Amino acid sequence: MHRVTVNSPAAPAAVGAYSHAVRVSGELLFISGQIPLDPDSGEITGETPAEQAQRCLQNLDAIASDAGASLHNAVKVTIYLTDIAAFAAVNEVYAGFFKHDPPARVALAVAALPRGAQVEVDAIVAVGA
Repeated sequence: MHRVTVNSPAAPAAVGAYSHAVRVSGELLFISGQIPLDPDSGEITGETPAEQAQRCLQNLDAIASDAGASLHNAVKVTIYLTDIAAFAAVNEVYAGFFKHDPPARVALAVAALPRGAQVEVDAIVAVGA
């Protein structure tokens, strides 16, 4: 097995002991959960869960791109919400990123997220698909 870590300069710096992503055997890219941090300021952006989801997905897309992949080739996405009532609004934003053949997905409510974020999203992406 060949394992390569990926850290994207186009995404916010990691706020803990993790890599942005790990690419395994050149086929799958496991991207760490992204909260809605602005890549330049490192601050949370977006007032609503939908706005925050948009930033999370943009961060995932930047990391995938820097790893030679595309978020459009995600095979599995997990969405963490501090308020499950926001699911419909977040789902609308999510659907805008995956207009055709969306990946498998899990959405779940959690008690809290790092830095007070309302949304966190991670992804597994097929590389070279």
